[in-house]
Amino acid sequence: MKTATRSALSFFSIVSLAFGSVKAQSSLKPQLNKLADGVEKKVVTWRREIHQNPELGNREFQTSAKVAAHLHALGMEVKTNVAKTGVVGILKGGKPGPVVALRADMDGLPVTERGNLPFKSTATTEYNGQKTGVMHACGHDSHVAIMMGVAEVLASVKNDLKGTVKFIFQPAEEGAPVGEEGGAQLMVKEGVLENPKVDAIFGLHINSQTEVGTIKYRPGATMAAVDFYSIKVKGKQTHGAAPWSGVDPIVTSSQIVMGLQTIVSRNLPITEYPAVVTVGAVHGGIRQNIIPEEVDMIGTIRSFTPEMQKTIHRRINEIATNVSESAGAKADVKIDVMYPVTYNDPALTDQMVPTIEAVAGKNNVIIRPLDTGAEDFSFFQQKVPGFFFFLGGMPKGQKIENAAPHHTPDFHIDESGFGLGVKALSHLTVDYMDQWKGAGTASAKKK
Repeated sequence: MKTATRSALSFFSIVSLAFGSVKAQSSLKPQLNKLADGVEKKVVTWRREIHQNPELGNREFQTSAKVAAHLHALGMEVKTNVAKTGVVGILKGGKPGPVVALRADMDGLPVTERGNLPFKSTATTEYNGQKTGVMHACGHDSHVAIMMGVAEVLASVKNDLKGTVKFIFQPAEEGAPVGEEGGAQLMVKEGVLENPKVDAIFGLHINSQTEVGTIKYRPGATMAAVDFYSIKVKGKQTHGAAPWSGVDPIVTSSQIVMGLQTIVSRNLPITEYPAVVTVGAVHGGIRQNIIPEEVDMIGTIRSFTPEMQKTIHRRINEIATNVSESAGAKADVKIDVMYPVTYNDPALTDQMVPTIEAVAGKNNVIIRPLDTGAEDFSFFQQKVPGFFFFLGGMPKGQKIENAAPHHTPDFHIDESGFGLGVKALSHLTVDYMDQWKGAGTASAKKK
């Protein structure tokens, strides 16, 4: 009789605990929304302060100090000077579970801001030998402020979190200064995804041409791999009046430029994935009547598969080398592999899309086309499953063609979209933790 009673009690205890867990989980979501609404004004204030004081890659001293002070105030374990100026905050939840990383990039760009915002940047610097303004012309100020808000929200429910959150504030997403390492690649190299080991990572990018209230994403390949190349064409200098007595690197370079245009149109299966080979600059010569000895050209490559990337590299070398040889010149080709493909782990993406649909509304979550832009968030995704999405920052009702693109002096973000960003990252973190079943499950698998 005692045994039967104990069994019955155990059964009801299990049911009670399970019901209690479901109840606790469901009650946490409204709390997250309430906390996110409460922190939204702070997020806007932080963003404006950061926007007014932009800093270039590996020089985000004020920004990182602001972030570190905020994380310290929330009671987190904080690491500074990670990959030069990066900051990492570790929030340990009250219950066991996975380690979820969230990432925000902090650097501005060498762009002189136009417009009349009351918090407009007037910062200036010297970049590559030229005096220029400094501006958050890609929205990284928004990313930092949104994640500071997420940190405050999740710290407020720390005891109910089923795992650990690692907040990664990353420098130099736009690239480190010449001669320096930086960005996500250096963070990974320094072990940012270890101690504690990260199980999944989430990141967002605000978009000036996506309407506020909208979230866009793409499973699998999302943004392109990016490479930079340089071609030095060496000819023989001579008088411009007697071109036959030299070897003209300008004419040769022109032929190379045209040859490079055939790579995408004639050598790649573009029905599978797009690709881009762009010549960004050509430098050569100093005077009207002198044919120079050398011409330098630089450009960028965008691709979505390793096979296409290899083909492009091979053809650039072949075209530059053979065209130069046919003209009696010589080509020196250098290709630098920069960022890999930004790849949203398909299993993780499928798992988490219902979360962002619940937060934004199903009709407001859209699959976006492939993007030939690049993101160094991809270095994190090479090591752990990651999900990277795009948050609307264009005023409602505005036409896309009237919205200034990223990296331009008129770039503008509507701050009313920040609250959705805070909610999306907060809910993704909590839902991933709630769905965690341990290593080896779909949510834990590396792509």
